[in-house]
Amino acid sequence: MANSVSGDSVVDRVVRVIEAFPEGADVLQLSELAERAGLPLSTAHRLVRQLAGHGLLELGAGGHVGLGLRFWELVNRNSPTLALRQAAMPFMEDIQQVLKQNVNLGVLEGWEVLFVERLSRPGSVVNRARVAGRMPLHISSAGMALMAYQPRGLQADYLEQFDDPEGKVTADVVRHRLAEAVQLGYAQLAGVVDPETWGIAVPVLDAKKRAVAALGVVVPLAEVRLQALVPALQTAARGIGRQLGDARGFRSTESA
Repeated sequence: MANSVSGDSVVDRVVRVIEAFPEGADVLQLSELAERAGLPLSTAHRLVRQLAGHGLLELGAGGHVGLGLRFWELVNRNSPTLALRQAAMPFMEDIQQVLKQNVNLGVLEGWEVLFVERLSRPGSVVNRARVAGRMPLHISSAGMALMAYQPRGLQADYLEQFDDPEGKVTADVVRHRLAEAVQLGYAQLAGVVDPETWGIAVPVLDAKKRAVAALGVVVPLAEVRLQALVPALQTAARGIGRQLGDARGFRSTESA
């Protein structure tokens, strides 16, 4: 691919254009898109027109740019999490019917948990997890459940570079939480993201007993019933693992 004067390739610039759309914004002004992507307006305009020609972006009146339906189609049709979501959905629906609260499904992506599915309902507690949204591992019960069941080398790398920007949690605290998650078979964080909620998550394990996903719930802090809640989650996680089988078509987190 040809490089620009700055040395970045066409692929680099296309990725920057796509990444310029912030969460919750499906349309941007071309000038704002160029600024967010760090590109000259003329370059951004040319790339947008080319991508729109393939249906990946939509160029509307007044310089409005949006993500195209074909982009959504390709992402969903070939998503590495498709098999996971299909396997998990019936179990997530059962859990939600029983708890009548938020249920989420996350995978490990770098040092963050990426949420690939979420079920909620009117009247449930606040849940900061969003589909295609991320959270640092240490503030999410799903994140702790995921990292607790990773190879020791990966855990060591994570703890060695761990840094809490708010300065509230140390690597030793995280190490203790990971050990506790293995001992208990689930991870729990009370009042970390929201003071009135309790996050509880269990790992979905592959044949090597490594977490390929985490199934979690967010419930009111005053209504936690671990004796009933945890076994239900663990049963569902085992069911998801069986459905995945050898996880063909699903990317392993081992290389994260």
